[in-house]
Amino acid sequence: MKVIVTGGGTGGHIYPALAIAKGLKEVYKDCNILYVGTKKGLEANIVPKTEFNYQFITVEGLPRRVNLQSLKSGIKLVRGLGQSFKIISVFKPDAIISTGGYVAGPIGWVGSQMGVPLLIHEQNSYPGITNKLLASRAKRICLTFEDSKKYFKDKSKLRMTGLPIRSEILNVCKKSCYERLGLDTKRKTVLITGGSRGAQSINNAVIQAMPEMVKMTDVQFIFITGEMGYEDTLNTLKKQGINIEVMGNITIRPYIYNMEDALGAADLVVGRAGATFLAEITALGIPAILIPYPYATENHQEHNARSIVKKKAAIFITDAELNGQKLFRELYTLLMNNQRLESMKKASRDLGKPDALDQILNVFREMVE
Repeated sequence: MKVIVTGGGTGGHIYPALAIAKGLKEVYKDCNILYVGTKKGLEANIVPKTEFNYQFITVEGLPRRVNLQSLKSGIKLVRGLGQSFKIISVFKPDAIISTGGYVAGPIGWVGSQMGVPLLIHEQNSYPGITNKLLASRAKRICLTFEDSKKYFKDKSKLRMTGLPIRSEILNVCKKSCYERLGLDTKRKTVLITGGSRGAQSINNAVIQAMPEMVKMTDVQFIFITGEMGYEDTLNTLKKQGINIEVMGNITIRPYIYNMEDALGAADLVVGRAGATFLAEITALGIPAILIPYPYATENHQEHNARSIVKKKAAIFITDAELNGQKLFRELYTLLMNNQRLESMKKASRDLGKPDALDQILNVFREMVE
């Protein structure tokens, strides 16, 4: 078995692709996997550190307007198509798996033209342009959100699988998470994060809400600021006269490597609405206050958030209307209403797909066998 896996640009495309690649290696012991990306995408740093062979092609996203840049991008696309033809001709894959990003376009299109079965995995509620363009060429399309179905014409190709997440997330023990993080088992736990890089708007809102948060002595907060916002957050709180070390219910970190522990301990999360983050919290059945990143491509985070809110597993605040008063009001309302919190937990758990990787591998097997 030979398989090309492609997807790049952001971690949202790369990590699901790597999870699928690892799953294939476990099912097909002699599977030869080649990862195809670009030198400019995040995959150029991530994939070489894995066990997989990789090659890069030259391609970039096409601008929305016709200008000099679009001509340059068009020339790179032609080069990328030629490089894709060469890679596929030499490697001779039995299948191609695309998780999206513009790098997947040339490989997916050329491969399907050459008769190689193509499987697409779409992470977001609103599909990316590459996967939408490749949909007509694909044999199977794996979806994360039900709301994605309306954007694909041939419904017979669609399979609801969910998004594969790390086994560390799925195997968490709440008691052990509390112990490793030094948390109080008698308090409710709220995780607040803007993602690995942090989010300035979320940080600002939390700083504004902090005087009220420190009064909630029966609740403990894990606040992840991101490396860039950590010192500013501490300095601002100090100017406000808030000493976190004295207030026993707030833990502030620039970053947390054992995110599975923070998620495993959380009774409620506040964060963005990236597809991977949502897959993780629903797999664990955690209710959420979602604040979608407003500049995400095609506003896909808002579409993701609305899909979760529609199922009553989360509430949603736009980035534009976010402030400390509103954030604290929503936090307080949820944390003081155990019945609603339990209802949201159940709704979140019902949405979760902890067996997503197995489902995707079943679809792959269905396609190739």
